[in-house]
Amino acid sequence: MTTLAYTLIDSRVMLRRNLKHQLHYPSMTLMLVGLPIVLLLLFVYVFGGQLGAGLGAHDGRATYLDYVVPGVLLITVASAVQGTSIMVAMDMTGGIIDRFRTMAIARASVLTGHVFGSLIQTLAGLAILIGVAFGIGFHSSAGLLEWLAAMGILALFAFALIWLAVALGLAAKSVETASNTPMILFLLAFFGSGFVRTQTMPGGLRQFAEYQPFTPVTDTVRGLLTNAAVGDHAIAAIAWSVSIALAAYLWATRLYNRRRAAEPK
Repeated sequence: MTTLAYTLIDSRVMLRRNLKHQLHYPSMTLMLVGLPIVLLLLFVYVFGGQLGAGLGAHDGRATYLDYVVPGVLLITVASAVQGTSIMVAMDMTGGIIDRFRTMAIARASVLTGHVFGSLIQTLAGLAILIGVAFGIGFHSSAGLLEWLAAMGILALFAFALIWLAVALGLAAKSVETASNTPMILFLLAFFGSGFVRTQTMPGGLRQFAEYQPFTPVTDTVRGLLTNAAVGDHAIAAIAWSVSIALAAYLWATRLYNRRRAAEPK
């Protein structure tokens, strides 16, 4: 068998291991899935009337629901990223990585197992959130192709951020640090077009919001789900995703190859 074939087999084994590992921490999974749902309900039913009126709609809350769903989908992605960083840091500080390094398995499979396990969890969380959104009145004029394109954009961006989370987990000196550093990604989801229009922000903040990676992804998904013009937002979204994924992959593999796992306490 080729090296690639062995790597794929080892990655599948590590994927099963990480999926089982996630089941051992149901409270973390519930938090990562439940937090976006709570935020969706909060913004729609508490703030939606006022924010929807700012969109110039007669039925403000219903209009704002359609507007905010893409932003909360990005919150779902950012929430899953935090869990990935924690899981990687737990492996690095628990001594299991040293055991993996003594086994005849491809080194890359340890990281890819985390990535694809988290990606599956993220896609499941996105599906649940979309179901809740439809349950409270979300409307979409998108067809099957638009939905597939929107999910593809979200999956690509999630893949990129998950690799970044793996790198942050490897770089962290403790599980506590790994749980805190990805919070910047969670906050970036708010400093964009996910919840309000960037045109309503002050000058400096508006420029930051328009050019940071969450905004083109949000605008692309929103355009696809509402059959609105996507323009060059899709190009920017894909460019950001590919760039982040490549840079994070190189950083993560370098950290993994150079850093020794901590001795268990």
